[in-house]
Amino acid sequence: MPESVQLTAAVFDLDGLMFNTEQLYHEVGSEMLRRRGKVLTDDLLTQMMGRQSHEALQIMIDWHDLSDNVAQLEAETDVIFSKIIQTDLKPMPGLFELLDALEAASIPKAIATSSRRPFALTMLTQFELLPRFSFLLTAEDIESGKPNPDIYLRAAKLLSIEPANMMVLEDSGNGCRAGVAAGAYTVAVLASHNQDQDFPGSSLIADGLADPRIMTSFAKQL
Repeated sequence: MPESVQLTAAVFDLDGLMFNTEQLYHEVGSEMLRRRGKVLTDDLLTQMMGRQSHEALQIMIDWHDLSDNVAQLEAETDVIFSKIIQTDLKPMPGLFELLDALEAASIPKAIATSSRRPFALTMLTQFELLPRFSFLLTAEDIESGKPNPDIYLRAAKLLSIEPANMMVLEDSGNGCRAGVAAGAYTVAVLASHNQDQDFPGSSLIADGLADPRIMTSFAKQL
């Protein structure tokens, strides 16, 4: 990263970073595969994490040589997920405190997620979070999903800043690769679901969203 770079905006991933959706997706994926006599292993889940829905489901199909197509599994996912999201969706620890701190410091915030827009809007609306962000980018807004950097390059453009001035907050290896490839200051946020993942090139590995180093990074000349 160039010398004397000031961070001026923060872009959040959604799944597994802001909400406990990786746990919920594990339940959904496990149920779908259980119906087919298969098992959702940790290795398969790691390959799927951070990717767009159709890419993740294709990985599942290829992994287990399923006869289903992506559209069929997507429809099944929607049905199962819609049943558990109303009661089991929870914000990740430290989320609201971090949002409060960023707002107190007048730092713009945005969301760039591999999720489909209807799901993202449902989650954000459930906790009245959408108005707190400048914009929301979803799978429908780009051609190539994470680990491709497109979504973060577009976020920087919409924020009217250079990628190097942007903090990207991610919880998956694929997401971090996207942030690093975009040239952003990429923060890998640890949680129970990603302890075994690698985050190559990340500028900071944070111990959750409450890690004070996230906010102090905005006060530094990097």
